[in-house]
Amino acid sequence: MKRTTVTALLATISLIGAGTAASAAPPAPVDLGDPLDAAHAHNDYEHERPLLDALSHGFTSVEADVWLVDGELLVAHDLADVDEERTLASLYLDPLTDLFRGGQGRSVYPGWDGSLQLLIDIKSESESTWAAIEAELAEHRQLVTRYVRGRVLPGPVTAVISGNRPLATMAAAEHRFSFYDGRASDLTSGLSPALMALVSHNWTQLFSWNGVGEMPVDERAELHAYVETAHAAGYRVRFWATPDVAGPERDAVWAELVAAGVDHINTDDLAALEAFLSE
Repeated sequence: MKRTTVTALLATISLIGAGTAASAAPPAPVDLGDPLDAAHAHNDYEHERPLLDALSHGFTSVEADVWLVDGELLVAHDLADVDEERTLASLYLDPLTDLFRGGQGRSVYPGWDGSLQLLIDIKSESESTWAAIEAELAEHRQLVTRYVRGRVLPGPVTAVISGNRPLATMAAAEHRFSFYDGRASDLTSGLSPALMALVSHNWTQLFSWNGVGEMPVDERAELHAYVETAHAAGYRVRFWATPDVAGPERDAVWAELVAAGVDHINTDDLAALEAFLSE
């Protein structure tokens, strides 16, 4: 597979767990895979190299859970696991900015015409955390897609807010650096895609099939109708809680998701999904 190597100033990433000053770290090489439009790294921050491992496998969507703690946006699944050195900026926004500046064109992946999705799952209180996220994104405004008085101005990275989402506040904002992650109940809400860019839902709440045997005809029809409805309204589609244990069941579900046109396929197994989508 063709790959691109970009050297970026990613000192903050290389320092995770090292406990040394950022100024002492050398630039880190980033081996970029071929971008795969449907590849989404679930709980990306739990990999050995957050963001970088996903990019090396060509992922175009990554997920970070955030907690607002003493004014800092810390990345962790549980509050008990937060680390003051693992911030949204140090793990994601700063290295993405360096990659964009060091690459070519208007993309994190040189030559790719898409925008990498940064799915930010708010775990703490919604209003204050979203305000802090907006402030952080504003400091990286050259990187991110923006909403300005009814217009969407595309950027190399598009931040989407999941988890505890302050919908009313986001909808009322005339300027935003982030977008809303809806649920199945929002599919026919009429919300503008300039606000709700993505619709995500728990697979097991909508479908009983888990990859064993053939997908029931009625469920396949429901899946296709769901995706078609979302796309007609301008929304992208993602499901979580799909099977993610290696085996024919996972492959069968992934195949149905691809066939239906699901935009983001959720996985923790980066190498496996890269291989599947590349075939």
